[in-house]
This record gives sequence, structure tokens and C-alpha cells, in this order.
Amino acid sequence: EAHIETVIEKNGVPWQIDMHLKKNSPKGIAINKMPIRKASELFGIVNLVFFSPEDLNIIKNGPAERRRFIDLQLDKVYLNNLSNYNRIVNQRNHLLKELSFGGKKDLSDTLEIWELQMVQYGERLIARRKEFVEQINGIIAKIHQRLTGGKESLKIIYEPSTGDLPFEQALNRYRERDLRMKSTTVGPHRDDIGFLIGDMDIRKYGSQGQQRTAALSLKLSEIELVKLATHDTPILLLDDVLSELDKHRQNYLLDSIHDIQTLITCTGVEDFVNHRFSINKVFHVQNGQVTKEN
Repeated sequence: EAHIETVIEKNGVPWQIDMHLKKNSPKGIAINKMPIRKASELFGIVNLVFFSPEDLNIIKNGPAERRRFIDLQLDKVYLNNLSNYNRIVNQRNHLLKELSFGGKKDLSDTLEIWELQMVQYGERLIARRKEFVEQINGIIAKIHQRLTGGKESLKIIYEPSTGDLPFEQALNRYRERDLRMKSTTVGPHRDDIGFLIGDMDIRKYGSQGQQRTAALSLKLSEIELVKLATHDTPILLLDDVLSELDKHRQNYLLDSIHDIQTLITCTGVEDFVNHRFSINKVFHVQNGQVTKEN
């Protein structure tokens, strides 16, 4: 059993956060002594940007990670549409399986009903994602040029799985394929974002250095996006990222975040000594024991 209590500042106002953790029991969270019943109620209370070594692979990994990056940036309305869309996709997939195993003919009549709802929510997701890509392009291009010394220009493009077809037309065109595959093969749940340096798709043809630089630009852009959306500077969590970056990228990252409240886990504080970094507290973790440095 554990009780964690902390105070953060949001726009200059202190917020008290209490967490109760019990083995084999639900977790409990309270904000200013008021219990939180739903995870959705926590949305927007504390603005965080989390950066881990895994994020450096977002460019070369699969589309699911890139879609997740977009989904985590957007608002409650978008997330509600996403939740409804995913629920309907699951219903449609279940129906496709029923039909493939010789389900009743009247079941096929309900397929169009699910598709109408899919289009309703799916088109909202696609439109909002395209807005996001346009917005982040206005931020990431400058960051990436500074990070590469002006040698590279990075552009992000949205890649709908429907190609040039409107979502509704694509669903109709690929319905027979979906019945054979027993799965919905087009829609926002299959979309991707591409990363171009010039005409080169660095997901496929970029070097590891280019992919990691683009990922770093993406995460630094996330900080600026949060600032624009909330008019507040987010808290930055760096989980042993510096060990995965070369010296140039380390320096750029540290110079970019020197005025941001940052919590860092690392294997040594030596990386921060030569930077304009104000280190308030240092904790050492060894053999599961945490001690504060005097």
C-alpha cells in the first residue's frame, strides 16, 4: 500500500494531487481533495510531454505508433469521436465474421447502418487529423532546420488508407474484400503519416540518424503544440533519452528545454553539467532504494 501526495503549479495556482495505491484494489486519485471517478476527468489537469528512448523509433516503427502520437495530441471532442469510431469498427468486424460464416441474410442489411455511423465519425477524425498535420508542419520545419544546421527540410503528410477516395466510397468499393478478410481494411484506424526530406520517405529510406533527428523534432514540436493549446508550459519527462542521442542532438535538446520544468531519469548527471540547466534536486536509485543527494 502506498500514498503519494504532490503539489504542482498550473498557471501559478497550486494543485494538490493525492494518489492511493493498494495491492489488488482499484487506484484512487483526488485533485484538491475531490475524488476523480473517471480517467477522462483527469484530461487537461496536468499537461505533460513524455519522451522515452522508444519515441526515437516512432518514424521507423509501424503506423499504429504514429496514429497514437496524433491521438494523444488532440482534444476531448476528438477522443470522443475516436472512441465511438473504434466501437463501431469492432461491431462491423464482428458482423463481417458472422456473414463470412453464413450468417442470416438480414444481418447484411445492418452492415450499411454501421457504415453510415463509421463514415459520420471517421470523416471527423480524418478532418481533425489533417488540421493537426497542417499545424505541426508550421512548427516542425523550423525546429528540424535548426537541428540539422539548415541542411534538411522536414515535411509531414497525412496518408489516408482510402487513397484519393472519400471514406464512404472507399467502404463501398472494398466491402467485398472486407467480407473475405473478415475485417475493416480502410478507414482512420488504418491511416498513417509520412515524413519527407525532400522527396525521400525517411520511414523507408532514411538513415537511423535522420529518423532519430526527425523523431526528436517531433517531440520538441509537441512541447510547442501544448503551449499553443493550453497557454501554459508543459512539464517534460525525459526517460533516459540522452544516452540514445549523439552529442550534437544532446546539446540541442538540453538547450531547447532549459527553461521548462523537467523531470529526468538518467545513468549520470554529467550530461547536464555544461548546460544552462538548473538542477533543483537529485535522487539516486540503487538496488531499489531511493536516496536524495544533499
